[in-house]
Amino acid sequence: MRILLCNDDGYLAPGIVALHEALSELPDVHVLVVAPEHNNSAKSNALTLHAPLYVREAHNGFRYVNGTPADCVHIALTGLLDDRPDLVVSGINNGANMGDDTIYSGTVGAAMEGFLFGIPSLAFSLVERDWAHLDAAARRAALFVAQLQAQSHIAGQRWLLNVNIPNLPLTLLKPVKWCRLGRRHAAERVICQKNPRGEIMYWIGASGAAADTSPGTDFHAVAQGHVAVTPLHADLTDYRALEHWDKRFSDDCPDALASAQDRTERGLE
Repeated sequence: MRILLCNDDGYLAPGIVALHEALSELPDVHVLVVAPEHNNSAKSNALTLHAPLYVREAHNGFRYVNGTPADCVHIALTGLLDDRPDLVVSGINNGANMGDDTIYSGTVGAAMEGFLFGIPSLAFSLVERDWAHLDAAARRAALFVAQLQAQSHIAGQRWLLNVNIPNLPLTLLKPVKWCRLGRRHAAERVICQKNPRGEIMYWIGASGAAADTSPGTDFHAVAQGHVAVTPLHADLTDYRALEHWDKRFSDDCPDALASAQDRTERGLE
């Protein structure tokens, strides 16, 4: 099995190093790394379209790109690799990607890029920052990959799974729990500071606290010590709202259209 491994913390991050080592110990597995040169957290699915990208090789054989996580997977799948990988894996991220975090996550963005190319893809995150029990998380991630392979969930499949692993010793990690995404409160206020020239600069505030931690959510699962797994997809259509708007919106409003057209014409005079 050929695995393309990426992350969003950069190719030197402890998470990707540990995961590469754990995955490489699986039988009949070949792991190829193409990861960002620098930390690209919260870059989501962004692609670099207006600057050149370069691929370089590190001393350990990892290849790195001066771009986003999605750039790395995109370049790997559309020209860098000779053969299509069987699986795309992203992580291990330094911190959780649960609830609303998945929208912004570069870790999930890299896995999403593999999914968009029709390849089964995984995003792994360690719930608490600072890499506590990283080795246990890497071994548990590799075991999960092995389970998927043994149960024939990889060959010829197309899916995207978001996995969050609690910072616990391997013996204390509880089994996989399949979950929906929870929700967070709105982010904290932006932080304003003055630079040495007196100009105001802004720093995005911290994520909001968890708002929906009810049973069945990823937040609840990891709080109980379970490995939380959430299937994701790329279709953002709100199907209930689609039916609502289709029934209630009318395009036949001659008075409103005439008034808007009149205002537009007078504004151009």
